[in-house]
Amino acid sequence: MLTQGIGHSHAKAILMGEHSVVYGEPAIAIPLTNIDMQVTIETRNDHQQIINSRYYHGAMNDLAGNYEGIRQLIISLLAKFATPNLGFTLTFNSKIPQERGMGSSAATSIAIIRAFYNLFEKSLTSNNLQRLAAIEESITHGSPSGIDTATASSKDPIFFIKNKEITPFKIHMPGFLVISDTGIMGQTGLAVSAVKRLFAEEPSRTRRHISDLGQAAIEAKQALEHGDLNMLGHLMNTAHDHLRSLGVSHPHLEKLVKTALLNHALGAKLTGSGIGGSIIALAGNLHDANTIAQALSKAGATEYWISPLEAN
Repeated sequence: MLTQGIGHSHAKAILMGEHSVVYGEPAIAIPLTNIDMQVTIETRNDHQQIINSRYYHGAMNDLAGNYEGIRQLIISLLAKFATPNLGFTLTFNSKIPQERGMGSSAATSIAIIRAFYNLFEKSLTSNNLQRLAAIEESITHGSPSGIDTATASSKDPIFFIKNKEITPFKIHMPGFLVISDTGIMGQTGLAVSAVKRLFAEEPSRTRRHISDLGQAAIEAKQALEHGDLNMLGHLMNTAHDHLRSLGVSHPHLEKLVKTALLNHALGAKLTGSGIGGSIIALAGNLHDANTIAQALSKAGATEYWISPLEAN
């Protein structure tokens, strides 16, 4: 056993498949490897302390509310290594914003697990990593699909079909994603309910949108694998049109999408649940990505991030 363990993870963005994935259609999630998180655990002789400079600083026993999943995960890890009373300081250094659809809770779980396994000098399989991460995710999100934890621990995009497939795949293309925050918290429950209500009221039309979103995800995977930036941008625009028709967009999202497209974005769409949250825009090169980001900032985006499509 060491005196210090370190674990890393990163953010993710849903590229394709928001909402349609709930109904059995495929989705694609992209790892944002430069928007990362590091968790450091250091042993000590007294109590168990958590330091998250952005959100929390205090004893582990006082973790509650949105942090209950983290507390339960740590308890499980301490039990696994037969050290329930181990004194430690757990420190977070994260670039990932919370509750913006970028997988902060999944990334937190992955980094914590890796830090503990590093501390105890144990090897960690992918299956065990995902199984342990599900402890936190099931408490935080109720019934997680697994796509967030799979992407937060992978350098490759994930092609996902609920209860059927979680497959990493390679991409070979230049380009950048610009992720931009509206400053309005995403409303997952409201958005899911809105689509469900639309399904009940207009089943045929809603099913067409859902099916078309699934087809866009399949074609987007092909575009990523073949390096077709223009096709990917077109598919992003098409997906956003369907999501807007499903009622999960928002005036602030629409403003940022339009701004991105007017400033050299090849495609732009909401990412995540919608009704707030963030958008993603596709840029062909870093110069265009910076131009898009600056324009989005002027248009009211509260924060932005630029991430290469290909992992470094």
